[in-house]
Amino acid sequence: DLSELLLNDVAVPGESYDRIAGRSIDPQSDGQKAFSGSWLFNLAKGDIARAPDISFLRALAVGLNLPFAVVQRAAAVQFLLYEATELSGYGDDVRIIVAHLAGMPEEEVRRVRRMVEVYDQKA
Repeated sequence: DLSELLLNDVAVPGESYDRIAGRSIDPQSDGQKAFSGSWLFNLAKGDIARAPDISFLRALAVGLNLPFAVVQRAAAVQFLLYEATELSGYGDDVRIIVAHLAGMPEEEVRRVRRMVEVYDQKA
């Protein structure tokens, strides 16, 4: 869920809620900061009861350096009790990889596919 994404990102050395908030700007806005580090801290603790709006989610995706689809899905799981059925049976790593691929240009997707196929042949 969204709180877990924050907890995992802040577990990375050098990250803090304030640093994430400082980077979190909705690419479709006028460049204003979307929220504070203390608000992110409350979200990470699970103390935010209402789902953030779409602008917040776009900004948070930028701040966490994750595809928007990953952040959107995490918010849906946490706030709407959404049960994802796509890619069921796969772990979070696979879903995140697929979400990254979904945001890439087609040529990049083909390049990654070739890399995976070469890796699989060597294994």
